[in-house]
Order: sequence, then C-alpha cells, then structure tokens
Amino acid sequence: MQRWFPHSPAWIWSAAFIAVVFLLNILSVRLYGESEFWFASIKVFAIVAFIVIGLLAMFGAIPIAGYDHAPLFENFYNDGWLPNGVLPIFSTLLTVVFAFSGTEVVGVAAGETKDPSKAIPKAVHTTVLRLTIFFIGSIGVMAALIPWHKSGVDTSPFVLVFQSIGMPFAGDVMNFVVLTAVLSAANSGLYVCSRMVWSLAQEGMIPRVLAKTNFHGVPVFAVLFSMAGSLLALLSSVVAASTVYLALVAISGLATLVVWMSVSVCHIRFRWQWLAQGHTVDELKYRAPGYPFVPIAAIVMCIGALVLVICDPSQRSTLLYMIPFVALCYAGYYASVAWRAKRHGGQDVQQPVRKDGRKG
Repeated sequence: MQRWFPHSPAWIWSAAFIAVVFLLNILSVRLYGESEFWFASIKVFAIVAFIVIGLLAMFGAIPIAGYDHAPLFENFYNDGWLPNGVLPIFSTLLTVVFAFSGTEVVGVAAGETKDPSKAIPKAVHTTVLRLTIFFIGSIGVMAALIPWHKSGVDTSPFVLVFQSIGMPFAGDVMNFVVLTAVLSAANSGLYVCSRMVWSLAQEGMIPRVLAKTNFHGVPVFAVLFSMAGSLLALLSSVVAASTVYLALVAISGLATLVVWMSVSVCHIRFRWQWLAQGHTVDELKYRAPGYPFVPIAAIVMCIGALVLVICDPSQRSTLLYMIPFVALCYAGYYASVAWRAKRHGGQDVQQPVRKDGRKG
C-alpha cells in the first residue's frame, strides 16, 4: 500500500486489512467463501494472463527486450544444464514445499460442504490440475524468458517479464495482485486455523468452549482465539524479528512436512481400521488412486526433505526450533489429559461422549 500511499504508516493498513479478514471469517462461512472466490479469481486471472502473454513472447509473437528473435527454450540450456550443480535444487526444496502448503485445506473444508462425497473428490482432482497449470506453467514461462543469472528477489519475476515486454503499469498491476494474494492467504489461513482449533476442542484436546458456534455455524471463540494468535505473530515481526518471528517462520515451514506425513499415516491407518471393522473398499465414497504406494511415497519424500534440511547448514537451525516446539505440543497435550483424568476420577476424557453413550 505504501507504493501508492508512500507517506502513510504501515500499521494503519495492517489494522484495516486485519479488520476486513476478521469480519469475513466471523460473520458467515458463505461470506468467507464468496470473498475467497474473488481473491482467488484475481490471482488466477493474473497468472493465466501472464502465461498467455509469456508464451506469445517466447514464440516471437510479442517483442521482448534483450532479444532480436524468439527466445523459445534457449534459456533452459544456454549455460548448460544445472550450471551451479545439483545441490541448489535440494537447498531450495523446503521453500518450494512451503509454497505448496495449503492444499490440505480441501480436506478441512469437507465438514462445511453441502455434498462432500461429490464436492471433495472433484476439488482434489481440480487442485492437482490447477497446481500443474498455475505453478509449473508460470515457472516454466519465467525460466524461458528470464536468464537464470538475471533472476533475483529484488524485483518480482512477474513484473520483470511484463516490464521486458513493455507492458505499462506492470508494477502497479502486479502490486494489486500481490495484495489480493496476501489477503487471500490471510483469509484462508484464519479459516483453517479456526477450524483446527474448533476440531481440537470438539475432541476434548483443548477447552471445549472453543467449539461453540453461533447461529450461522461459525465457531466464534475459535476465530477469536486464532486471530489473537495471529496478532501476536504479527507483533513478533516488529519487536522480535530476529528471534521469535524467525522461529515462527521456521516452524511453519517444517510443519507443512509434518502435516503431510501425518495425513499420509492417517490415510494408511484409516484403511487398515476400515477393513478390520468388516467394511470393504467399495463402500468408500472416494478412493485415493495409487493406494498404498502414494501415501508411502509421500512419507518417504517428506522424510527425505527433512534429511536435506539437516544436510544444509543454512537451514539446519530450523530444526532447532521445530523439534522443541513439537515436544512442547506433545508434553502440553499429555499433561492436560493427565490433569483432566485426575480431575474426573481417572475417567478417559480425551473424547467427548455423545447422548447415546458412545465416544466421538
């Protein structure tokens, strides 16, 4: 926002956008969905336009600065394959994995979907297709039009390509797209976090007051709790950027790998329990293709990414933050279970008990 309003304080814009995101999540799920649709639509439109314009430039239909011919794919091999060796690929793997985090939101949304047996499989399939087009497609165009030694973090690669083509107002257009992307990330992040808090409260792992919902079905206390955590994280980026904030960023990056491994392990265990209880695979509304090879491969690759983090001195410190954090989470959980069991005379209170007397 300071690009357009250079003399305005950043905290005012932060506060305004925080209020917007909070209202979108607290009022109704439908409002959240509508806002996220428009945020995502702007991103999608921008990326599709980038890919189309970039392809036209690649094949010579649009002139691009620095070339008197169609660049085609020459930037892929001009200085030889892998000019800096193989190691840089692995050193950036954790960052790449973090960029793909959020795909698990599809599963989180199942609880508030009208017809999950139809909507969730469709969402899974389209998510893979969209990732292939938007991520791999846009990166392929970037790599074809920007020589690797000219790329960097000072200028957005999207802006760099548009400016090379001579597109007016490229910086302002992409600045607007980045703004909507950030709002989308904050919007969906608060949604997922609040639903995770609500789910934990439902299971009795944290205070059950956080599971209460309003007449719109929105878990108000879970949203408030999640927003409080978000504000503390934001505050840490201002007052403790080199310590607390750095630890939070490291934890969130590695947490993606831990979550994906957990999802894969749960998938395998679910299938085992499903068959052990006398059910058949044909009864499942949706069967993930490639079972059990896909979840096993996912577990192996996530472990491989963690090993690469250990081997990279520049990223090794992230484990120093992640391991104690996970240990504290487990210690806190088991301490709360023991305290509640003692309080209730040794009864198992890990899960709520329904009116019919069964857990769950």
